[in-house]
Amino acid sequence: MRFISFVALCCITCLSGGAIATEPDTTEVIQRAIDAVGGEDKLLRLFRARETVNVSSDPEKKVPERVSVYEPPKYWWTGKNERVKNETKPDEPATFLVWAWTLTILTDPASKVEAIPDVVESDKPAVGLRVSGSVTPHMDIYFDKADSRLVRIDWRSDIHRFSDWKEHDGVKYPAKCVGYKKNSGMPWYFSEIIELERLKDLPEGLKRR
Repeated sequence: MRFISFVALCCITCLSGGAIATEPDTTEVIQRAIDAVGGEDKLLRLFRARETVNVSSDPEKKVPERVSVYEPPKYWWTGKNERVKNETKPDEPATFLVWAWTLTILTDPASKVEAIPDVVESDKPAVGLRVSGSVTPHMDIYFDKADSRLVRIDWRSDIHRFSDWKEHDGVKYPAKCVGYKKNSGMPWYFSEIIELERLKDLPEGLKRR
């Protein structure tokens, strides 16, 4: 019976163009991506970032630094100002994007993850995952096939490309991101993390809702 089942499986695989043999294992892709940044226990869940965000098409434009504290996807403070308010902006896109690039979105029980067609990013093959359930609309996340590092997130009307990997307290993270509009392919923002600090507790003066 085992032999017959194996032969039948091989026939099905051949007839389907090898789909069974080549279908990505999403669990394996997720695990490799998390391992590539240091492991699940090292993922950033509450942290402070000294950063610049240049909202323009000019990468050389000078912008002031800011200090933000992130606890994605619900919280984002600059100074003592909590940027996400349930009554005004319950789906602040910045916090969901941070949730994605820290990879903690992949560990959320509400996240439904499925394989999507791979892409070529910066002349290198990248494996794709689609995340839904915990985020609306769905978010497409791509990892370099060779080293499993995050290279790109497609979400809503934008494509976000990540680079310049650094390390802090056992976790690796992309320090730079450039956002492009899908319809034009033109860049519209440039962000850079200059310094990052993992936090064990919420800093004094900051409050969760």
